[in-house]
Amino acid sequence: MTSFPPTSVEPIDDMESVFFAREWEFAVQRRDDIDRHWNELLAQKPLLYDGIVLLIDRCEILQRDGRRVLSTRHFPTRYRNFLAWRDFGFPDASVRNCFAAAALMSADSAFVLGEMAAHTANAGRVYFAAGTPDMGDVNGSSVDLTGSILRELTEETGIGADEVVCADDWSVIFEGPRVGCMKIVRSPLAADPLVARIETFLAGDENAELARMHVVRSAADLKADAMPDFIIAYLQGLLERVSS
Repeated sequence: MTSFPPTSVEPIDDMESVFFAREWEFAVQRRDDIDRHWNELLAQKPLLYDGIVLLIDRCEILQRDGRRVLSTRHFPTRYRNFLAWRDFGFPDASVRNCFAAAALMSADSAFVLGEMAAHTANAGRVYFAAGTPDMGDVNGSSVDLTGSILRELTEETGIGADEVVCADDWSVIFEGPRVGCMKIVRSPLAADPLVARIETFLAGDENAELARMHVVRSAADLKADAMPDFIIAYLQGLLERVSS
């Protein structure tokens, strides 16, 4: 297993994300292994889609006029390459999975997360609406991470960008090979009607990415067996802020 720096949570005022098209040496050198692995995954989960996703090969926090800016450089690769890199133990330590997540917050200060459906690569895991950016998030030479979270929110929950208010700032969690860029998005609905609205949307799509929703109102609602460590660390900090 590749070694990465310790987990940290960083407040960030703004993002500077650029797109850089290049070939990934790992994907070229391990092509046969990657293809075998992909075919094995497809045999278990035939709905997996081998689209283009964006990973990063540069990431640093800059200070500009008293503001903290996260600067990232994103390059394209096929989803099969990303999954193989993950499942092979992250053999290329120069690369990270940088993704943006919509921390959906209800009007009564609860947080609403989704459980990934059985046909997805992360079945059973509980996350905020999120995804590794793709080419739809590229605008010229830049990558729009705020646009990415709003797109993922709509795709996964049916909640449109015009139905939430985004916070200006971010919390960025560095956890091993993952860089989770978390932004609070606030709904005018209380948790129960918000969940009902989303689950009605999910019921209408037999291939929905999410199986069901989970509401977190306090630390007692955290699920260590289903939520990744970075989600738990982030939620603990949010809950402390909400209760203070």
